[in-house]
Amino acid sequence: MTATGFLIELLGGIALLLWGVRMVRTGVSRALGSSLHRLLRAAAGNRLSALGAGFLVTVPLQSSTATALIVGAFAERGLIALAAALAVMLGADIGTAVVAQLLAIDLHWLSPISIIVGFGCFVVGPTTRVRQLGRALIGVGLIMLALRLVVASSEPLRTSPALAAVLTALEDDIVFTAALAALLTWLAHSSIAVILTVAGLVGVGVVPPAMALAVVLGANAGGAIAPFVATSASPPPGRRPALGNLVMRGGGAVLGLAALPWLAPLILAHLGSGTGLVLNLHLAFNLLMAILMLPLVGLVARLVTRLLPDRPTAADELLRPRHLDKEALQEPSVALANAAREALRLGDAVEAMLRQTIDAFAPGSTPELVKKIEAEDDVVDALHEAIKLYLTKLSQSELEPEESHRCFEILTFTTNFEHIGDIIDRNLMELATKKLKAGVRFSDEGFAEIERFHARIVASMQMALSLFMRGDLVEARRLIAEKTELREMEAAAAESHLSRVGRRLPQSLQTSSLHIDVIRDLKRIHSHLTAVAYPILERAGELSPTRLRRPADASTSAAESPAAVPGH
Repeated sequence: MTATGFLIELLGGIALLLWGVRMVRTGVSRALGSSLHRLLRAAAGNRLSALGAGFLVTVPLQSSTATALIVGAFAERGLIALAAALAVMLGADIGTAVVAQLLAIDLHWLSPISIIVGFGCFVVGPTTRVRQLGRALIGVGLIMLALRLVVASSEPLRTSPALAAVLTALEDDIVFTAALAALLTWLAHSSIAVILTVAGLVGVGVVPPAMALAVVLGANAGGAIAPFVATSASPPPGRRPALGNLVMRGGGAVLGLAALPWLAPLILAHLGSGTGLVLNLHLAFNLLMAILMLPLVGLVARLVTRLLPDRPTAADELLRPRHLDKEALQEPSVALANAAREALRLGDAVEAMLRQTIDAFAPGSTPELVKKIEAEDDVVDALHEAIKLYLTKLSQSELEPEESHRCFEILTFTTNFEHIGDIIDRNLMELATKKLKAGVRFSDEGFAEIERFHARIVASMQMALSLFMRGDLVEARRLIAEKTELREMEAAAAESHLSRVGRRLPQSLQTSSLHIDVIRDLKRIHSHLTAVAYPILERAGELSPTRLRRPADASTSAAESPAAVPGH
């Protein structure tokens, strides 16, 4: 057979090995993924249990990279501490070494049985879990078959003078050999495949034992590079476990490579020969790393956090207050001006939510728009909390009566606008989602009514924002007077809607409850807007204790009585 034929058979065996590993990983993930996730979360309480969980999860998955991605997702969401995540990765590295030991056992008779049983489960399995476990069994069979193919195809290479010359040169350059092994492992995304391939080549005498030592160290470094690159698009918390694993495993490989000229005779004398040498060194290296690094995972976690600090995102910038200068708390007038500026920023955010609300109910609306509006409420909640805490600290100072009243006005404004944000988020967007899921639409006349009502609420919100800035008494009276007109609009809209329902218009029948609920929630928003006027009217003495007229005033017209201005 020609050299080209040897190369094709060897590469075919390696490709089959990689495919088998992928099938096992995919099958186990789909069959037992949720159980493995729960195991990782449950065992993250201390380092030893986290180490064990990493081992137990990785053995069936046959991939420390897969475990790293799971742990990274947990760390990104704050479900696991970084130190525990690093302990999980140490256990995962041991798991890959143990899997390599198991797969290298000469059980050639098990390969066809595994493939036959796996195929049967995959084709006629009664449940998804059984079918996916069948996929994993097929993968195990293919791995064993691939190892035999690699060994068989490489047998003739032992007598190749050209290969002997290349390997002799590489044997003297352990740094290049280790770097090449790390590159191949990273590209293959499987240290198991590389270790098993090299073990097979050492077993048939193609690769010298001394050279195999550098390959094992390089493969371990490459196995840590793969998950770090795979998580490169994640935020810093999701990348730290993989970086910590790279620091520990890669650093250990570099130190081992530096000490290899002195350690090689000891390793060759005590860790076996042939295939066993490669597998035993791989396992011994990862066991040693776990023993040495488990007590130091807290230190590594701090180092990794320093190397990958949290980066401010666009969302973080929106959530962060811009005008609440803590130094200004010593000057109440300046602090109140700062709080008012931040409150206006909150008001602008709520106004933007309200303006988009009508689009969420319009034809052609999408779930993405609804989610976008819901996400904007997070900004409102964050600013409201920051302003409230700022004003609480300010109120602990000695304030003039005028300053105390302005402090109360700002707090009233932000509280009411925060409630408006909640109504949009929790009520109106829930109705919009229900409308999208039902696949219905308002009648043209009905949607036009909602648009007019919504436009009136937007105009009232602009009036409330202006009132908050200027404190104009006339504007405050106008905002309160809007309540009566809104009640009339609501009654007219309800009457018109019931008329369409009575005529059995299909669209009106399908959206009857939605129509009424949307109008109701918009009116609730207006009630919070009018509340902005109360502190201004109260300061001017234009609020009566009650809206009920006394019997003696029953004939007094609304235009002649101060009680005509509604109270709380």
